[in-house]
Amino acid sequence: MTTTPPRTFPSPAQAPSPTSSATDPAAFWRAADRHLVRYGGTFTPEIIASAQGSWLRTEDGRRILDFTSGQMSAVLGHSHPDIVATVRRQVGELDHLFSGMLSRPVVELAERIAATLPDPLEKVLLLTTGAESNEAAIRLAKLVTGGHEIVSFAASWHGMTQGAAAATYSSRRAGYGPVAPGNRAIPTPNAYRPDVLTPDGELDWRRQLDLGFALVDAQSTGALAACLVEPILSSGGVIVPPRGYLAALAQKCRERGMLLILDEAQTGVGRTGLMYAFEREGVVPDILTLSKTLGSGLPLAAVVTTAEIEERAHERGFLFYTTHVSDPLVAAVGLTVLDVVERDGLVDRARVLGERLRTGLREIEARHAVVGDVRGHGLLQGLELVTDRATRAPADALGAAVTRRCLELGLHMNVVQIPGWGGTFRIAPPLTASEAEIDLGLEMLDQAIGEATGVTA
Repeated sequence: MTTTPPRTFPSPAQAPSPTSSATDPAAFWRAADRHLVRYGGTFTPEIIASAQGSWLRTEDGRRILDFTSGQMSAVLGHSHPDIVATVRRQVGELDHLFSGMLSRPVVELAERIAATLPDPLEKVLLLTTGAESNEAAIRLAKLVTGGHEIVSFAASWHGMTQGAAAATYSSRRAGYGPVAPGNRAIPTPNAYRPDVLTPDGELDWRRQLDLGFALVDAQSTGALAACLVEPILSSGGVIVPPRGYLAALAQKCRERGMLLILDEAQTGVGRTGLMYAFEREGVVPDILTLSKTLGSGLPLAAVVTTAEIEERAHERGFLFYTTHVSDPLVAAVGLTVLDVVERDGLVDRARVLGERLRTGLREIEARHAVVGDVRGHGLLQGLELVTDRATRAPADALGAAVTRRCLELGLHMNVVQIPGWGGTFRIAPPLTASEAEIDLGLEMLDQAIGEATGVTA
């Protein structure tokens, strides 16, 4: 009979010091390399120690201007004093409950969210992340309609959970096996890179939309449930659908008995100069999902729908019972976010600062031939790099080089690269940023592009 030798453990003298990586940067990166699962791209080569307002501070004392609001979330900047006070108070009073219990912050936040929205949106489910809210919205739509087919843009990003990932096309899908059945992609209405043209060479978005739904109809088994889209596609390269597109899309949904779900994870709560981006088109979705900006960086998300849809779902036994549904701590944070946005006039401020940011980006475009396009609304702007403005040829390597140089100068930027579409910087400073910080970020970006291309003023 064979015996398994006993497992041995390092003696105290051999065991690594638990504080070694806390004092030695090299040890920190060795520990990160040894113990962390890599979940996308590479880690930014800085150890972040703290953050305040629009600024990050590294462990070695460097200050970095944050032009992405963390993960496009911190609309009030980092460590906003009102958020800090709320967290300190609430965590000492009531942080988490059994999922079937309710607290005042949850009901008050649901009421406040509903008050910011047009009728008939009034029923709210509070969750944690954008993926989770989209997952719940998809389940809701499937249950209410009886269908299972979900339509979304070919450059969409809705999350990494099963249903949300099945509706996401801007990330690599190979290697993960089959997705949920019934997902359909329609062309992204990218006016800068049109695929269906008018006689003038512009995007013929009406014909593109007709063709897209002709393909959906050809593939559908008669079980269309919903169309899930972002009013501005952020991870797709800050793509703004042409005016009138969302209304026409809503009509396509109505004709087929589908629900329209708008994912405002990045565009909600004032980011684009309106409380919600869909207001710009006068379109009211059947289901709205919120996340990132609602918690200003803390894990809070919401699904909002109509009383009629909620009633039908309830009658059919709608289930989305999670550990952190209706948590009071983050609900209290959401209330504070809405308080500050309203009190400080941050929706209007996003519009005014967005105009300042866009003007500066247009000036950079005029100075650098590698800038092909500037687009967006409010404090969600995109700047696309190309190697040739005439052909709009992608400049993939340049985007990475400019990102690195920006970081060296003290500016954190994020460039998204879709194969064949080039690189687009997603620029989303906090709504609390100052005019001087906007100007400084523009100055550093201008310098980084110039140095990366060898064209300086």
